[in-house]
Amino acid sequence: MIVGVPRETFPAERRVALVPSSVAELTKAGLEIRIELGAGASAGFPDIAYTERGAQIASTRDELFKEARLILQVRSAGAAGESGRDDLDRVHAEHTVIGFSEPLIEAARADEMARRGVTAFSMELIPRITRAQSMDALSSMATVAGYKAVLLAAGQLPRLFPMMMTAAGTLTPSRVLVIGAGVAGLQAIATARRLGASVEAYDVRPAVKEQVESLGAKFVELPLDTGDAEDAGGYAAAQDESFYQRQREMMTTVIAASDVVITTALIPGKAAPLLVTTEMIDGMAPGSVVVDLAAERGGNCEPTEADKTIERNGITIMGPTNLPSTVPSHASQMYAKNIATLVLHLVRDGSLALDLDDEITAGTLVSRDGAVVHPRVLEALTPQP
Repeated sequence: MIVGVPRETFPAERRVALVPSSVAELTKAGLEIRIELGAGASAGFPDIAYTERGAQIASTRDELFKEARLILQVRSAGAAGESGRDDLDRVHAEHTVIGFSEPLIEAARADEMARRGVTAFSMELIPRITRAQSMDALSSMATVAGYKAVLLAAGQLPRLFPMMMTAAGTLTPSRVLVIGAGVAGLQAIATARRLGASVEAYDVRPAVKEQVESLGAKFVELPLDTGDAEDAGGYAAAQDESFYQRQREMMTTVIAASDVVITTALIPGKAAPLLVTTEMIDGMAPGSVVVDLAAERGGNCEPTEADKTIERNGITIMGPTNLPSTVPSHASQMYAKNIATLVLHLVRDGSLALDLDDEITAGTLVSRDGAVVHPRVLEALTPQP
């Protein structure tokens, strides 16, 4: 079976679905690899690096889709936006597509793929179980985002992060607050601590306190009844609006004392919860910085604007939406490992062999045989009363 890796067409997307080092493990499984001309260039992987590992180069996108039966992408279907619409005319019932596809948000695009007969798997849906950890692309990309968020804040803040004792006097460390202690949040905590900041973190899940403290940060405890704070997938569960209102009231003082606030709270398939109001930001000292990693889903901060850096009363609010793409080499390396591991899980003797009784296979399969088959995507397609 031929595996095709197209060049990413989403604006400013510099990642690639396979890196040269991943080619050999797939060819050993009986797969032939085709890379679209220049697909890895933006991530620092020239075509020759692929051919030296046994891949072939397809000179055009049409040629790639015509030859390949398994298509590997960073952004497929709904995740590619309007830039990916042309690919809908290139896929058909003989194609299997694997990539990020935002199926819970862009369910209509998943349905379009299904009606073309495409067998589609979504990397967002990898179950959070032990044997799927090496396929968990969301966690890989969140690691990159959490790291880069701290660097953005450090570059914008008019203070140094670490405490310094100099001949000119002692500089106190900057105070960083991380809201949300998932993968991105924990990486942000670790990075801020490595840079010498004094770090606090808050999460609705009390169980993450030990992880926060193990990284040298202080866990902010609020007297709130969180109920079922964690869903079955290990993510923070959505709470009702009255909970978020009480949480915002209690967080106001903590935020006002912080030089940097990094928000990371996301609920899969839903808009980001509003955690930081304009009033709360107005209470911060001039020169403070907010980095909102939930900007693509509406933001955790009320003033956030996606892909924009705005200033309000001397406070900078940053809303980056695709930080992994700003570190394309390592982000691609991590993603390639995730997607290649999933491919090897799905392939037997050089062909796809789908075991629908397997939790990983069934959990990531969005469409097959002309229909959407994933229960949560079907629910998203069902009109709400």
